[in-house]
Amino acid sequence: MKPKIAPILKVILAIALLLCLLDMPYGYYQLVRYIAFMVFVVLAFDSNESGYKRMALIYVLLAITFQPFVKLSLGRFIWNAVDVGVATFLLVSLFVNPKNEKPSDRF
Repeated sequence: MKPKIAPILKVILAIALLLCLLDMPYGYYQLVRYIAFMVFVVLAFDSNESGYKRMALIYVLLAITFQPFVKLSLGRFIWNAVDVGVATFLLVSLFVNPKNEKPSDRF
């Protein structure tokens, strides 16, 4: 993936997740789940290809959390907290360089 695409995907997804805090139609939440799933799969693949295995694992876990195929019923309050937490994580990851994690084949 080109280096400039990942930050754009992160910002768009963070905005979409924060919009989930508003009273939106149910279809919007379903759309966000599909988009989040696809973005996290792409980010996991990109992180893995770059050698950042821990970040790839985090993105895989987020993809599983947001996967749209089997509904994970957590309630609106918990989903709102998850949305804010993940949006914050995505935005912070734009500014924090994973240099502490050296590319390697191990976790």
